[in-house]
Amino acid sequence: MDRIYADHASTTPISEQALQAMTDCMRQYYGNPSSIHACGREAARALKAAREKIASCIGAEPGEIYFTSGGTEADNQAIRTAAAYGKMTGRRHMIISQTEHHAVLNCIPALEEDGFAVTLLPVDKTGLVSVEELKKAFRPDTCMVAVMSVNNEVGTAAPVAEIGRLCRERGILFFSDSVAAAGHIAVNVKENGVSMLSVSGHKFGGPRGIGALYVSSEIPVANLMYGGSQEKTKRPGTQNVPGAVAMAAALCDSVEKMPENTEKLETLRERLIQGLSDVEGMWLNGSETSRFPGIVNLGFEGVSGEALMLLMDLNGICVSTGAACNTESVEPSHVLLALGLSADAARSCIRVSLSADNTEEEVDAICEAIGTAVERIRG
Repeated sequence: MDRIYADHASTTPISEQALQAMTDCMRQYYGNPSSIHACGREAARALKAAREKIASCIGAEPGEIYFTSGGTEADNQAIRTAAAYGKMTGRRHMIISQTEHHAVLNCIPALEEDGFAVTLLPVDKTGLVSVEELKKAFRPDTCMVAVMSVNNEVGTAAPVAEIGRLCRERGILFFSDSVAAAGHIAVNVKENGVSMLSVSGHKFGGPRGIGALYVSSEIPVANLMYGGSQEKTKRPGTQNVPGAVAMAAALCDSVEKMPENTEKLETLRERLIQGLSDVEGMWLNGSETSRFPGIVNLGFEGVSGEALMLLMDLNGICVSTGAACNTESVEPSHVLLALGLSADAARSCIRVSLSADNTEEEVDAICEAIGTAVERIRG
């Protein structure tokens, strides 16, 4: 049975460009980039080129890019950096949106233990951060605001440029988790006033186990670990050169194809929603306008999202009930609860996340399978 993959927000298949770049790098640049012999210098040049490509894709300088193992590590290092900055400047208040990834939210207990006060910024029923609520939350001792660029569960896009402007006017760091955004919507750290930004390779056709953190050159970067001189001593350990090269290739390819991919995804999204419009008790979570079109979060009255996902899987269709890194939890999605859904309603939702590789025929098959599965569960 041919599978239909509609869980791209969890991870994407590696692109041909990334796979080729990674394979070539493993064969040709196998030296340690910290070694001073010829093989090491070749690997170092490949790593430098990858850093330059990633920087160019997000409007940064190469020296502001730090390679990590993925989005979670990058998020943690950004929070640690903000905490160090807050201590240095005597400001111990942070504002973090309620719908952040757990890689950010689960840092809060450690921050509070370290003497920081954290304000959880609410979102509206579409998952959108209110700029007016943010203004009210600012304090004289606020050192950082954390708002993700695109929510990975419902696809709502934040007003990043406006938040960046407000933070810049007040001398406050602005960290934006862009793991769900990079390669899919335009990202420019300088234009948007972003101080720190995280990306993860496997979200846009790169390999797993490689990510990057952008930190403005004006900000001292804090360490998560200690060791050698790699990544300017801020992320020691032998660098994953093939991963970095492949991630750079995938990001450049995604950025180049962004206009045509966005147009196709918007068409597929509307076809999906329209194809399910006759399913009784169906609703759409997230914003209708401020959103990344590849993520569609749907609720079905009187239906268990987990049961629906499993029935879809039995029919060869891969969807999810939310963030893949939280599938072991029996708790309803914190994102959907923040949108105002009850716990029962939040448990009735699934996420269909598409890519430009999906077809209209696949979307039609997804709609048919969902309709059949919902009827079966209710029956």
